[in-house]
Amino acid sequence: MNWNFAKYQGTGNDFILIDDRRKEFPENEQIIARICNRKFGIGSDGLMLIREAKEDFEMVFFNPDGSRSLCGNGSRCAVRFARKIGLAAEKGIFKTTDGEHLYRVEGDEIGIQMHNISRIDEIAGYTFLNTGSPHVIEEKESVDDLDIRQLAKPIRYNKAFEDMGGTNVNFVEVLSTDGLKVRTFERGVEDETLSCGTGVTAAALATVDKRDIKSPVEIYTKGGKLFIFFEKRDGQYENIWLQGPAQFVYSGTIDLDDIGE
Repeated sequence: MNWNFAKYQGTGNDFILIDDRRKEFPENEQIIARICNRKFGIGSDGLMLIREAKEDFEMVFFNPDGSRSLCGNGSRCAVRFARKIGLAAEKGIFKTTDGEHLYRVEGDEIGIQMHNISRIDEIAGYTFLNTGSPHVIEEKESVDDLDIRQLAKPIRYNKAFEDMGGTNVNFVEVLSTDGLKVRTFERGVEDETLSCGTGVTAAALATVDKRDIKSPVEIYTKGGKLFIFFEKRDGQYENIWLQGPAQFVYSGTIDLDDIGE
């Protein structure tokens, strides 16, 4: 069972992409987790199957533990890959876990439109919102000095978020009136990643809600810079776009019979 794959990265979030237009790739959590494992597999922050759909294409995203969710940076890489295999144009619509999203290609950058956010909650004393994946936002003075694993794990596994499979945790430092630095501990990866698209979107909106920060918001992650565009109307956030680079890294072939052992 040999499969061709491509590796892409978006601000340091790296992903395995597979052309699954025939819908033959086995959606087996153990196999997917093994492929994403950095010691025993290819290694990545997630795996995506790209399929044909009534929209331009469908993206089926798996976290490294085999679970499913929306992935913002993964979606941007999916657009880049879908263009390479002839399923995407310079702008259009794709389908994923939480429904349809618009996309746009602007040179080296890919933008995807996120769903509107109507509310930002306080759960168990934490600022919380769902941008396709659940996120807690904690504002800090100097995020570079933080022990992310130690601080994030009690929040990630807090019983208040148990019904949603736990939450991602983001630590935010306000740099200026339009700039933030963000570090994210991702569920499914169970570690800090160099960047998180849904996380920086959540971080931007939660911070905007408390401060006078204008669109677009520049987000600095360990893996690079992203932009969040938005419009605020009657307390609701609309026309939200996540935009940044998405780049091809390498391609290869993997034998699923071997990887599944």
